Amino acid sequence: MPERYEVRLPDDVRLHAEVTGPADAEVTVVLLHGWTLDGRSWHRQLAGLAELTADRVRVVTYDARGHGRSSCMDLPTATLAQLGEDLSVVLDELAPTGPVVLVGHSMGGMTIMEYAHRHPGHFAARTAGLVFVSTTAEGHTHTAYGLSPRIARLIRLAETTGAGVLARCGAWRPPQALLRALRPSLRWLLFGDRCDPTDVRLVTSAVARATLRSIGGFRASIGAQHRLDTLAELGDVPAAALVGDRDRLTPPPCAESIAAALPQTELTVCPGAGHMLMMERPDEVNAALTGVLRRVLADADAGAGPLLTAGG
Repeated sequence: MPERYEVRLPDDVRLHAEVTGPADAEVTVVLLHGWTLDGRSWHRQLAGLAELTADRVRVVTYDARGHGRSSCMDLPTATLAQLGEDLSVVLDELAPTGPVVLVGHSMGGMTIMEYAHRHPGHFAARTAGLVFVSTTAEGHTHTAYGLSPRIARLIRLAETTGAGVLARCGAWRPPQALLRALRPSLRWLLFGDRCDPTDVRLVTSAVARATLRSIGGFRASIGAQHRLDTLAELGDVPAAALVGDRDRLTPPPCAESIAAALPQTELTVCPGAGHMLMMERPDEVNAALTGVLRRVLADADAGAGPLLTAGG
């Protein structure tokens, strides 16, 4: 069972975090979820790491401010820049020593980029590997929802207008009845050709836990971010980038530009998959994460033996 922690941030926001693995593990993996989701979205990666890794890896998941079991925040702090600051605090609190591998889905990947941009020295000293899942360094540049440009512009206008309204609704959460009605829309927006109905229910449950302030408040910052220059300055960090070719929010050009900026990135495009690759293609995501971990531990201690047990 994971150990549960509460990380108190300088502005008194409290983050719910869970940690598995030994405190003296050689590497810590930190999993960062996407916008309106929570740490449960990584359940298949947590299970995969538990089966494959020996005691050399520790895993940290946490719910971003305003999401999941973390507390709400003031509207001005609903920004990616603040999430980058929060990540720095989480690392100092829950993984104060040793190398870390940062794994981010969607907004979580953008959070990693903000952390690297705002704390380059801290990032360089701690970060030994990166995994970007269905994310972007270019805001909504490539987001067309799989539709024609004209219709995409109309949807973006409606989305941004609605986000501004939701952002002013404070700590309220979406009504359950509304989310049940919207479940088919969430399935269309977030998943590809095939998905497990339990995953759609989990995503709906996560959105139900997100505050309306976080659902609306982060939208402007997410759409405006541009961090390709930051990625290009990170050097030869072992990395992986994965994307589904049916992703309506962060389509393949988003991952391709990340891979172009980071020379040590292994790019994986998953046919038929949408935005929720951790659930839709867990084997591919787990393989990419395992590959980065192998490289990190080989660099850290080439004579320490294999990272994975037999069968990995």
